[in-house]
Amino acid sequence: MSAGTSAAAPAGEHGTDHRKGLRTGSVGLLGSVVIGVSCIAPAYTLSGALGPTASVVGTSLPAIFLIGFLPMLLVAVGYRQLNRAMPDSGTTFTWASKAFGPWVGWLGGWGLLAATILVLSNLAGIAVDFFYLALAQLTGNDALAELTRNVPVNVATCLAFVALAAWISYRGMETTKAVQYVLVAFQIVVLLWFSAAAFGHVAGGTAFEGLAVRAEWFNPLGIDSFSALAAGVSLSVFIYWGWDVVLTINEETRGAATTPGRAAIATILVIVTLYLTIALAVLSYSGVAEEGLGLGNEQIQENIFAALAGPVMGPFAILMSLAVLSSSAASLQSTFVSPARTMLAMGHYGALPSRYARIAPRFQSPGYATVAAAVVTAVFYAVMRVVSENVLWDTITALGMMVCFYYGVTALACVWYFRRQSRRSAKAFLAQFLAPLLGGILLLVFFVQTSWDSMDPDYGSGSAIGGVGLVFVLGVGILLLGVVVMVLQHRRSPAFFRERFETTELPVLD
Repeated sequence: MSAGTSAAAPAGEHGTDHRKGLRTGSVGLLGSVVIGVSCIAPAYTLSGALGPTASVVGTSLPAIFLIGFLPMLLVAVGYRQLNRAMPDSGTTFTWASKAFGPWVGWLGGWGLLAATILVLSNLAGIAVDFFYLALAQLTGNDALAELTRNVPVNVATCLAFVALAAWISYRGMETTKAVQYVLVAFQIVVLLWFSAAAFGHVAGGTAFEGLAVRAEWFNPLGIDSFSALAAGVSLSVFIYWGWDVVLTINEETRGAATTPGRAAIATILVIVTLYLTIALAVLSYSGVAEEGLGLGNEQIQENIFAALAGPVMGPFAILMSLAVLSSSAASLQSTFVSPARTMLAMGHYGALPSRYARIAPRFQSPGYATVAAAVVTAVFYAVMRVVSENVLWDTITALGMMVCFYYGVTALACVWYFRRQSRRSAKAFLAQFLAPLLGGILLLVFFVQTSWDSMDPDYGSGSAIGGVGLVFVLGVGILLLGVVVMVLQHRRSPAFFRERFETTELPVLD
């Protein structure tokens, strides 16, 4: 992979030109929604999150999905307003820098980068698991499924997946979009098939538990405590996370000021509908018992679909394994879009070394940043996989903390940036002030609550370092590492941190 040419802006020219050399007009509304759904990866996400979430909130699973959806929608409204005013691939980094200054902007960008690296590692791990499971099912050789437990084989396979995903992403949005149409369509069809089959078992009296859908499942007041609510929302934030990728490709989208915002809201609405359908199907079929196929059974919580696909889909269970494999592989590839373009923007504006702003001339993609994201992901996965499988599992909860942090910062950046003109009309007040304010506060409250709770060694997988829960060490530790890197970058290249960002009043937005 050639590093290509640089599109970096000279230090001190941050407000003059946001263009970075990316290929414009390569993605439309449908393509953006497909990429957004791919990044969220519903099949992969639900496979790993349904069990842990149900173990926390029980039959209130649909309620927690709706609660997690609400701040996502409110924050997406703020993202849409910021994008209309300032379409920039740096998203959180650029917008928070404009609103609060370079220090907060840099940390917001770090939160986004940390979240994507964490999820890339998990996506790669899940892809490996289901790759060997699918091989075992296709060949009838159960021993192949056990290869994923062989650490050298697991890591080598993972690195191959990461390299392939990075190569597709390196080739730009046209290649990315073509791959995603096929993979996203396949996983959605299989998930709907699974849901219909589960409801069929419930209706026919052949389900494991066979519960009728009840109104109280949608009642958030049925959740036992605020800590359980916060933990459930943190996990539900994880399952919704990824829709903002449609904003990071705004400079490559047709109608850059309007299409990404519409795509973000459309993506969230599609996902919440799909999630509620599947949650109701699984809850009705399995219940929340702690044995057998119940969602409370710790033996199946790490991979709900692997346990339920056979009983629910019969001989077609192989399709679910392929769906989760395609989901994780598709998301692994599309998720590379976000950190690469964030690092591109940080290099462009001088917050990272200028080499991160290099554009691959043939594909007009962030070549150097894509390779850098792949290398960091591969190293992180290899180290964590050797240390412990639990470390990778705990990164899911730590990811939820990262997402709450940088989504919250971005939402409040919208409130502050539009603080004067949001008073000019009721519509502006709702879209530029009230919605992002509520969404940002909710997510930051959940971030603080989850951070506090995760100090308990029993939180997450139960792993601890020095008597402190591993989830806390991963989540807060990564943020503190960001502070250290930021200080080092300031010493190395202080021009960005001295920059007075332009915050000129913007016109009232439609």
